[in-house]
Amino acid sequence: MPYVIASPCIDTMDRSCVEECPVDCIYEGERKLYINPKECIDCGACEPVCPVEAISQDRRVAEGDEAFVEDNLTFFAVVLPGREAPLGAPGGAAKTGGIGVDTPLVAAR
Repeated sequence: MPYVIASPCIDTMDRSCVEECPVDCIYEGERKLYINPKECIDCGACEPVCPVEAISQDRRVAEGDEAFVEDNLTFFAVVLPGREAPLGAPGGAAKTGGIGVDTPLVAAR
């Protein structure tokens, strides 16, 4: 099961997880980070370094944050505002840089 970044990351984006990720699957939106479920290898290296405990396995998200499982997928699977195509699985966040936009769920918070 891939890992998910939930609500505690909004407006925090510490990025410690980015430094720990061995496959560069953590992408930067405008206010939150997102883990690409197709690129995540389920190693769990990101989870213990998050200072706000925003990261968990998708089947173990905190109560009240269940919507972030689908939202994390949405970031990569749908056309986000201001973009021409879905992000998909580009093969690493370093290739794309900051995306600069969030999903509607995050933008509304």
